[in-house]
Amino acid sequence: MTTLEGRTGTAVVVIDMQRDVVAQAVDRDGVIARIAGLVARARTAGVPVVWVQDTLDGAQGSDGWRLVDVLVPGEDEAVVAKEHGDAFEGTELEDVLAGLAAGRLVVCGAQTDACVRSTLHGAFVRGYDVTLVEDAHTTADLTAYGAPPPAQVIAHTNLYWRYQTGPGRVAEVVAADEVVLAGG
Repeated sequence: MTTLEGRTGTAVVVIDMQRDVVAQAVDRDGVIARIAGLVARARTAGVPVVWVQDTLDGAQGSDGWRLVDVLVPGEDEAVVAKEHGDAFEGTELEDVLAGLAAGRLVVCGAQTDACVRSTLHGAFVRGYDVTLVEDAHTTADLTAYGAPPPAQVIAHTNLYWRYQTGPGRVAEVVAADEVVLAGG
């Protein structure tokens, strides 16, 4: 029910699944496996996958900047570099999604309390329907900085996104194996 005219397709958006970003993430291996399964299902269904990769303060090309080994973009899949939490800010993401006629985004990745949240909101205010994959986003332990424990951050994000509303748009939270993928 997106508010974006003519944008009936779906795209899976994988955010910042880079080695350094997820090195200390909670349930790292489980999240990676669920994202890999979701990506495989999307490819089989003909649903585009878009990869977002943080520039990590100039660390591009370093080992820690690379995506984790299990998650490899296909030759025809866009990789969008970003400098800000919201993957739409100062990037080509909107142009990529428009070219795919995507009006619904299935969002997964890292970190829950930063780039995932920012991109969820960025997409929603731009008119996208946004599905958060409840068991395919993660974060590191930032309790030393005053944040709640990672499991609470993830649970809270799933809770509040489930109740996000806006005219003409849908926000939902769905487990990776229950995400409905429909080609656009």
